[in-house]
Amino acid sequence: MDVREWLLVSEERENPHTAIDAVRGDGTAWSTGNTVRALVHGRDYFAELHERICALGPGDRFYFADWQGDPDQQLTDDPRSTLNNTLIDAVRRGVEVRGLLWRSHWHRLGFSAHRHRQLGEEIGEAGGQCLRDMRVRTRGAHHQKFVVIRHADDPTRDIAYVGGIDLCHGRRDDAKHQGDGQPVEMARAYGPTPAWHDVQVAVQGPAVHDVETTFRERWEDSTPLTVNPGRLLSSLVHQEDLSPEPLGEQTPPPPPRTDGHEIVQVVRTFPVIYPKSFDFAPHGERSVMLGNAKAIAQADRLVYVEDQYLWSEEVGEHFAQALRAKPDLRLIVILPMVPDREGAAVEVPQLYGRMLAMRRILEAGGDRVAVFGLTNDEGMPVYVHSKTCIIDHRWASVGSDNLNRRSWTSDSEIACTVVDARGDLDGPAPEDSFPRVLLRTLVAEHLGCSPDEVPEDPHELFDAMVACASALDAWYAGDVPDRRTGVRGVLADRRPRRPVPVPVSLIGRIPGHARRRRRVLDHAAEFAAAEHEHQRPPGRLRRLAAPELTAAQLLWAPRLYDLLFDPDGRPRPGEGS
Repeated sequence: MDVREWLLVSEERENPHTAIDAVRGDGTAWSTGNTVRALVHGRDYFAELHERICALGPGDRFYFADWQGDPDQQLTDDPRSTLNNTLIDAVRRGVEVRGLLWRSHWHRLGFSAHRHRQLGEEIGEAGGQCLRDMRVRTRGAHHQKFVVIRHADDPTRDIAYVGGIDLCHGRRDDAKHQGDGQPVEMARAYGPTPAWHDVQVAVQGPAVHDVETTFRERWEDSTPLTVNPGRLLSSLVHQEDLSPEPLGEQTPPPPPRTDGHEIVQVVRTFPVIYPKSFDFAPHGERSVMLGNAKAIAQADRLVYVEDQYLWSEEVGEHFAQALRAKPDLRLIVILPMVPDREGAAVEVPQLYGRMLAMRRILEAGGDRVAVFGLTNDEGMPVYVHSKTCIIDHRWASVGSDNLNRRSWTSDSEIACTVVDARGDLDGPAPEDSFPRVLLRTLVAEHLGCSPDEVPEDPHELFDAMVACASALDAWYAGDVPDRRTGVRGVLADRRPRRPVPVPVSLIGRIPGHARRRRRVLDHAAEFAAAEHEHQRPPGRLRRLAAPELTAAQLLWAPRLYDLLFDPDGRPRPGEGS
C-alpha cells in the first residue's frame, strides 16, 4: 500500500496559497527521516521544555503559539521556573523569542486576555516579542499549541512540540493524576485540583521546518492582529505592541535523523475570516478534517481515539461510515466523564453535542464501539484533554484539534500525523513504530498494567478495556448509566454503594494468546470472586453511554450549541462577497 493512501498529497490540502509544502519542491506534502516521541502528561513536557529553553544561547530561536499562556505557570518544581522568567532569561541570553497567543474574549467571562497581555509586555520589555492575535471568526479562537526550537550552530538539535498541552495552569499533571499544583477552576466533580490527561509530541528532523512554516505564515501575514474597534482602542490605551517585527530568514529543514523512520505530515485548520482573510489561506484550510477522513477510510480492525469533545452528527458520521464499511472494525473512544463547567447553559449544550455524535456511531457499530471516561485512584474524574487518534498500529495523529465542527472549520488548529516508513503498510507495523508505542503507552496507563502486558491484537485489546471498565463500574455500583451524562455508577467515592461482582460472562469471552497478555484479563477476573468485592479493581476506565436530554432541553440546547459551542466556520453562500 502506498503512503499516499494514508496521507494527503499537496493538492488535497485544498489550499494552494500555503508555502508549507514548497520546501520539498516536488509537491510532496510530508517529510521523511523524522523521529517522533510522545510526552504523555504536562509534567514531563514542561520539564523537558524548560531544560531545552535553558540550553538555548545567542542566535537560537524559540517560537511558540498557544490558546492560553499563564506567565506564572511553573515548568518545574522550582518556584523560579515560571514561563515568564524562563523566556525572559532566554531573551537576555540572546535567544530570539517570538510568541503568538490568542487574544481571547473578555477576562471577566473566564478567559485569559489580561494574562496574555502581561506575558507579552514582560517578554517585550526584555527584548523579545509576544503578541495577542485576534484574527479569528466571530466566536472563534486560535487553538494551536506548538513550540519550535531552532539552533544557530547545530540543526540536528532542532525540535518542535505539537499537541494538546497549553503553557498554562492546570496542565502539569502526571500519570498519578492528582492534578496541577496551580489548578484551573472546573466543575465541582473534578475537585479542587482537577486531574488532567494530555499528550504532546516531540518531533525532530525535517518536519520541524513544516511546524516553523505554520508559525511564520501567521506571524508574517499582512492581516492586522485585530480590526475590532473596541479591542483596538483597548490595545492603544494599554500601549500594546501590534506590529510583528521581521523574523530572520528561515533556515533549511534539519537533516534527516539517522534513526528517523517516521513520515510526518503537518495538517492545519484555518477559517475564512472577514473583512480580510489570511494571505496564506484566503479560502481557509481544512487539512485536519481532510487528513482524518482519508486515514479512517483505510481502517480495518481498530480506531483508538482520545478527545476532549466528540460532538456533532458530522463527526459521528465520520466514524459511522467506517464502521458500516468494515464489519471487523472496533472503535474505542476516551472522553471526559462530565463537562468541564457547571450550569445548564454550559453542561447541556456539551451533552447535546456528544449525544449527536454517539448516537450516530452506536447505531452503526453497536457493541463494536466502546466509549470510556477516566477516573483516578480516588474515584475523581480525570479531565481528558488529549487530541489523539491511532488507526491499526499504522497511523497516528496528535494535535490541538478536537472532534467537532469548531476544530474542523472555525478555529486555527495544528496536528502531526505519523506513519512508519518501514515495511509494507499492508503488513504488521514494527514493534517500535510510533503509532504502536503510543497505543501501548496510553492503554497501559488506562488498564493499570505495564506496556508489555497490553494485548497486541486489536480485538483482544478492545475486550480487555471493556472488561477493565466493567469491573470498575461494578465496584462503583454502575448497573445503569445516568440518563443525563451517560456515566455508570458514582464518582469520587472510594467504596461502592453495594458489592457487585464483575460479570463473568463478559470476561469469559475474551481470548488470550500470550501468557503475558493474560495478566491484564486475570486482574479483572480476580474481582469476580467474593473475597475481592471491597477492593478497588485496577485501571481507570469507566463506560460511558450516550447522554439523554429532556424534551425541554432539546428545545433550547441546539441553538446554544450551534451558536456558541460548536459553530460551523465554513462560509455560507454569499458570505464576504
